[in-house]
Amino acid sequence: MNVKKLSSFAALSLFAASLFGAPANASDKTARPTTEFFQKSVVYQILPQHFTQEGTLAKAAEFLPHIKSLGMDIVYLCPIVESDDDGDTRFWSKRQKASGLNNPRNPYRMKDYFKIDPRFGTDKDLKNFVEQAHALGLKVVLDLVYYHCGPKAVFIETNPDFVVRDADGKVKNGRWSFPELNFKSRGLRDYLIKNMEYFVEKFDVDGYRTDVEPSVPADFWAEAYTRIAKIKPDVIMIAEGERKDAQVDAYDANYSFKWEYGIINVFQGKKPADSLRKIWEDQDAAFAKGSRLLRALDNHDTASDACQPDKGGARYEKQFGNRGMDAIQVLNFTIDGIPFVYNGNEFADDAYFSMFADNTHGRTFVAWENIATREGWKRMQLIRALSKMRKENTALWSGTTAWVDNGAPESVLSFTRNAKWENVLVLVNTRNAEVDTDVFLKADKFSTMLAGGATYRKYGDGLKAKLAPYGYLVVRYE
Repeated sequence: MNVKKLSSFAALSLFAASLFGAPANASDKTARPTTEFFQKSVVYQILPQHFTQEGTLAKAAEFLPHIKSLGMDIVYLCPIVESDDDGDTRFWSKRQKASGLNNPRNPYRMKDYFKIDPRFGTDKDLKNFVEQAHALGLKVVLDLVYYHCGPKAVFIETNPDFVVRDADGKVKNGRWSFPELNFKSRGLRDYLIKNMEYFVEKFDVDGYRTDVEPSVPADFWAEAYTRIAKIKPDVIMIAEGERKDAQVDAYDANYSFKWEYGIINVFQGKKPADSLRKIWEDQDAAFAKGSRLLRALDNHDTASDACQPDKGGARYEKQFGNRGMDAIQVLNFTIDGIPFVYNGNEFADDAYFSMFADNTHGRTFVAWENIATREGWKRMQLIRALSKMRKENTALWSGTTAWVDNGAPESVLSFTRNAKWENVLVLVNTRNAEVDTDVFLKADKFSTMLAGGATYRKYGDGLKAKLAPYGYLVVRYE
């Protein structure tokens, strides 16, 4: 985060970080620089088997112009290498069993890291996908699943030291009932780094998103980044995890699960709006200076879990409604970090979802018909406006962040983004109820950049605003 330090929460934040095994001095370190392209970027995630009815790379490539039209910059593909199809439920994760689809294939239980899964297509299909993306100015990031593999992984017999084994030499399963990869093996490390080199050199992919990043040794990722950067100096590295110093020597951005879960709790009415401010302050104090966090709500995990009966039984689009999801998008596009859009979020996709579904097991895919609806069209226009606004205003992609007080902290989030001569104020109503509030900010002039269900007037040292249910306001001030 390129942010203004708010030190009052630093001590608590560092203590919390130490409890979770992160280095207590992460905030004393500095994240490595990244490119201006990445700082300005918006990430779009595709789960191929869910993205289209066909579930192939070739079909997904047809939608790249659509993705570009939204103002997206990076396409992140969920695993496209061959997954394990073992039918032994002892090797199934809890979520895989809970899906009730009885599908032996888990897209995150890998069999062959060097082979494109035939259900997605061929080597040629991936090459064509990347080439078409590049022609549109998009970069392509692949998902790496290096913490675990499947019980039928191709190297288990030929390289027995590649997986963790017990005292009797039997393969030891780690979390989620998967065989755990053994990073004490030099051979495994070289094998996986060569795997990363392979996709960069053969397919010209632009980077990687690394699954459960903190479960893989940090020194492996540092070595891998150093070697890949020699081939592609601007390689993109995104860590699925909240390791506080991940960006010092390997990554461009971290996931921010605390932020995601914080949004869910706030919009479900379980927490006040200003609890998100506290999460931001804690993370700002704990992460290495200059760290960049992904700002997301939905992804393949959350979308799948949300549909489980014990998690509410419905996508967030249904739980929060169109206006609530609009407000969340505004929040994530205007706060510091890298906005993240899950396939279908751009047109209010609310279709039942499970990442364990496919053509033969409970097929579910993005509700593309929503594009033709009023709400779907409005959402696309909002995403396009937010992407454009963010790129055109330095304060929104690289400026500092400072929280400002307002008269309704239970309901309203209010913060500024500042960069030299650019000053932007953002207000987001997190409640499904109209709110009147004062914002305390010295300014001579306000001008509207984006508004949804909001009116305001200058008043003393700040402004008075009326926000409709889930209303939002983005204004420039001088």
